[in-house]
Amino acid sequence: MSELPFTGERFVPGTKGEIWIEHWHRYHFASRWVAGKRVLDVACGEGYGSALLARGAASVVGIDISPQAIDHAKSAYAPLGNVEFVCASCTELPLESASIDVAVSFETLEHIAEQARFADELARVLKPGGVLLLSCPNKLEYTDKRSFVNEFHVKELYREELAALVSARWPHATWFAQRPSFFSVISPESPAGAAGQLVEAEEADPSKAKDTLSDPLYFIVAASREKQSLDAIAPALSVFADRGDWVHRDYEKVMGMLEESVGHGESLQAQLALRESDVTRLGHDLREMLTERNDVQRRLVGQEAALAAANSELAARAQQLSEKQHELDARRGWRWWLKLPLIRLGILK
Repeated sequence: MSELPFTGERFVPGTKGEIWIEHWHRYHFASRWVAGKRVLDVACGEGYGSALLARGAASVVGIDISPQAIDHAKSAYAPLGNVEFVCASCTELPLESASIDVAVSFETLEHIAEQARFADELARVLKPGGVLLLSCPNKLEYTDKRSFVNEFHVKELYREELAALVSARWPHATWFAQRPSFFSVISPESPAGAAGQLVEAEEADPSKAKDTLSDPLYFIVAASREKQSLDAIAPALSVFADRGDWVHRDYEKVMGMLEESVGHGESLQAQLALRESDVTRLGHDLREMLTERNDVQRRLVGQEAALAAANSELAARAQQLSEKQHELDARRGWRWWLKLPLIRLGILK
């Protein structure tokens, strides 16, 4: 059996992150409706959801457009005798009309352009009292407020658009809101008479609380042509908890990394302060050295000027000596000429 890779479009069991909590929770939530029923799982993907529903359902048909996904599902869940996997398009379901008790379609609608045709096919195969469990992202929260674009989504819907699509085919509907936090929470939009309790408040003013989930990331709609089909399953608060507490541990990990980063930043700031102190001290020493150098240069200039004056004085004295020597030599020459006749007469030697 070959493993299916996670491409970002089709969830595969084993994928890390909050995505596994979201997807598994929806199927556990749907299992409340399927006991003893003939169930359709549209866009079943790897088949994990169909297999989960088969635990309580009379039979499950998982349909997906991907031959690779269907081959994997057939191999992975072959031991289950009440599950059948079929490769087909969601806009052309290979099922008889009015043959399905519960149709499940989670995170399918936003991936196709022919949404009305898909809804018509779901209405065709569902029995008159059949129940549709449909989920899709809340475009306002999922995309607009987060400035996030999912490259695999063809057309996301706002609440009123989804409501129009559903009400045109199923006049009765119960709406639920899903949002992952430390747990995945699915809460009825109308809490009156619902089992369980939801309290949503803000840290700034915990005394002011709501009994519904604000700003859901996903809508989940349970819809039917007959009201009694919905009334048979009372709205209830559903919480999916991770036994391994992955989300909380990941939160702690991120916060630890953040604190470590802050501590590292503070250490760097302390080191920077020391470096700045060293630079200040070096600047002070450099200024003193420059001052001393300038003093030395001034002294050297003064000494050079004194030396130049001394040299000039020595040159003047040398000139005076030369002139006196010349004068002395001249006098000596004159005396020699006077003595020359006496020398010739032998009177002077």
